[in-house]
Amino acid sequence: MEQFQIETAQNISIDQNTAHLGDRILAFIIDTLIIVIYYVLMIWLLLALHVNAGDQWAIFMVAGVPAFLYYLVLETLMEGKTIGKYLMQLRVVKLDGSKPDFFSYFIRWILRIVDISVSSGGVAIFTILMRGKGQRVGDIAAGTTIISEKRRVFLKDILLRELPQDYVPQFSQVTVFTDTEMGTIKDLYDKAKRNGNYNVILSLSTRIKKVTQITSDKQPTDFVDIVIKDYCYYTQQR
Repeated sequence: MEQFQIETAQNISIDQNTAHLGDRILAFIIDTLIIVIYYVLMIWLLLALHVNAGDQWAIFMVAGVPAFLYYLVLETLMEGKTIGKYLMQLRVVKLDGSKPDFFSYFIRWILRIVDISVSSGGVAIFTILMRGKGQRVGDIAAGTTIISEKRRVFLKDILLRELPQDYVPQFSQVTVFTDTEMGTIKDLYDKAKRNGNYNVILSLSTRIKKVTQITSDKQPTDFVDIVIKDYCYYTQQR
């Protein structure tokens, strides 16, 4: 999986995994099977109801609208997911990590004609492999990509600071961060400390103070360490 960076609301850069091509193909197969099953059931129902041949085509066309709009409707209503994407833990997002609007979903959907229908998926696969952000033609036009949600930062990944039972936090403002953001801060801090990269820690300290409006005269190394510990403390109280 390739990565690209997004900026959070707190101006913290986070590496985001683009979806693996294999996962996207499996999601497509699942969605295609659902659509095929829908059509088969629809045909079976028309035959079971003994609808005359003259009306069957018109009814089939009308009843086929949900299948025709499958991707557009589900991605819009399920925040970038279809059933296949849901099962494979994939999601459509904008390149900045935000939620696409209806127009973006529509552009992706209409360009499936080029990406998948006309070329049997060849154009989509070629474009995804050639570009660095997992985009097919529809994604390029809509400014979107598909990310994998399989790798997430969980609480257990963050709480790697041993806190004494009588620990007293100093900065309640740290709760403005999310688990993912604090995980990023912790990873950057730990790596910078191991490598003796003081400038990175100083930059983290400055950014944290700006976001949280914390005023402190502590040394950047001590300050960032306390921020991480305080976040762990408040998280445990949830």
